[in-house]
Amino acid sequence: MNRYPVWKYAIILVALLLGFVYTLPNFFGEAPAVQVSPAKSSVKVDTAVQTRVEAGLKEAGIQPGAINLEAGSLKVRFASTDEQIKAKDAIQKALIPDPTDPGFVVALNLLSRTPAWLSALHAAPMYLGLDLRGGVHFMLQVDMPAALTKKVESLSGDIRTVLREKNVRHGGISRNGQTIEIRARDSATLEAAKRILNEQFADLQTTDAPDGSDYKLSATIKPVAARTVQEQALKQNITTLHNRINELGVAEPVIQQQGLDRIVVQLPGVQDTAKAKDILGRTATLELRMVDESTEGRAAEGGSGPVPFGAERYADRSGQSVIVKKAVILTGENLTDAQPGFDSQTQEPTVNLTLDAKGARIFKEVTRENVGKRMAIILFEKGKGEVVTAPVIRTEIGGGRVQISGRMNTVEANDTALLLRAGSLAAPMEIIEERTIGPSLGAENIAKGFASVTWGFVAVAVFMCIYYVMFGLFSSLALGVNLLLLVAMLSTLQATLTLPGMAAMALVLGMAIDANVLINERVREELRWGATPQAAIQAGYDRAWSTILDSNVTTLIAGLALLAFGSGPVRGFAVVHCLGILTSMFSSVFFSRGLVNFWYGRQKKLKGVSIGTVWKHSGATPAKAE
Repeated sequence: MNRYPVWKYAIILVALLLGFVYTLPNFFGEAPAVQVSPAKSSVKVDTAVQTRVEAGLKEAGIQPGAINLEAGSLKVRFASTDEQIKAKDAIQKALIPDPTDPGFVVALNLLSRTPAWLSALHAAPMYLGLDLRGGVHFMLQVDMPAALTKKVESLSGDIRTVLREKNVRHGGISRNGQTIEIRARDSATLEAAKRILNEQFADLQTTDAPDGSDYKLSATIKPVAARTVQEQALKQNITTLHNRINELGVAEPVIQQQGLDRIVVQLPGVQDTAKAKDILGRTATLELRMVDESTEGRAAEGGSGPVPFGAERYADRSGQSVIVKKAVILTGENLTDAQPGFDSQTQEPTVNLTLDAKGARIFKEVTRENVGKRMAIILFEKGKGEVVTAPVIRTEIGGGRVQISGRMNTVEANDTALLLRAGSLAAPMEIIEERTIGPSLGAENIAKGFASVTWGFVAVAVFMCIYYVMFGLFSSLALGVNLLLLVAMLSTLQATLTLPGMAAMALVLGMAIDANVLINERVREELRWGATPQAAIQAGYDRAWSTILDSNVTTLIAGLALLAFGSGPVRGFAVVHCLGILTSMFSSVFFSRGLVNFWYGRQKKLKGVSIGTVWKHSGATPAKAE
């Protein structure tokens, strides 16, 4: 009656084994480390860089615990934070001779001490949130009106270009706030302009009215298109922030949208707010210029002559000098998209650029007049320019689509596309909230959080063992398995543990034991009515299941609502809450019954069960099936 088949016990053992393995990394802690990453796409962190780091540490008399080269960065572990800080200075001295032009980013970090055999199984500890690890928190307000104004300015330039190409002689185009105003001298010009706008500018809605002896055509961005512009601006800003924060070497930055126009940035482990502000406020611009092909320019490029008048010297991705003219052909303002791709003929990695109408017209004219000459694409950041590429113009290029190719692998093409696409912010931002949480406060939060979960577990387990005796012990073991599986799932998903997450853990413990209380009381009730022990166990689990399922489903619905509509700490609480409900249904019902069946199911003539005091009704008869 109360026996599990072998395959059910196999499921329990596999679940316990996986839960133990994937929970284990959380007990090894973290080691102080220094992380070396490239500051430029043209710089690579390889074995040569590792040799320089080892030499610099040896010269400073510092013995690293381990050096790992992985994922394009070098991570050096140390035994203490004092050695970590000294090592950072030594590595910076060895790798960055010129602080004004750093080729590498040397950042403090914390790395897991998880053994290699666990890492090979992709077992990793949970991330710790800002409130547990310490760091800085920023709330950024995106200037959405500025994003719309920027879009309107771009559209007004495009409209001016299109009307000129269509020979529509208007009386002037001006911008009034977020409205584009076009003046027409007669009704025919008005209708022609209106027709062109309706055909080629689907994002605009137009109205016209007399203006003295002339007509005025007003164009504004449609509400749907305006929302799209704002959403794209927010996404581009988030992408740009991700790109910039990589320079800090932060292991688990949190960058997420909050509301319609705000971005939350959390940098665990970072205490230098000035450095963080500098990274967040950086600007990057893109410029297209012609390479100086004169004799003086070629001599200067080879290093045998001075830079000609009206030209400048910049370094390319390989460090070679390129002499470009000062006259700017196009800027990043004319770039609408940049995506990696492959050349259809040579199958080489490329970067495909898309220009707006104004940029397409200018680019077509320049390429027509400079076939056979080189054009440089320069990325400016912190006032310094780097030539991303300088291809030769083979033919006139129209249509607003440009392909960059040559000496790039797939990774470099992806990186270049990201730099060009997200090199600058789509809309200005300002910091409206700033917090710094020290590491000592984070350690205190960890200690208090784990103490609350531990003491809550112990108190519940002691009560259950006293009140339900052996069944209380089974319930306590099931509660421990629930906690084990919950931590394993959070670690597998690489979730970020925060204080609200710990609060959700404590709540899950209370909710999980509630299911066992229902089962135990149902078994007691069956025994009161005179049922045999085996029949009482069978009926107790079967009849409590529907109540347990109903209560967990309704609670899960509430948790999913928090997950869908909440943000920040609320979502962290909801994730742990929902996962805890799923693990509790497995441990409280499936696992606990497995223990009961293993302990009592083997006894054919079971006389009684250890479930505490059972007050039987007078004249009790065996319970009947409902």
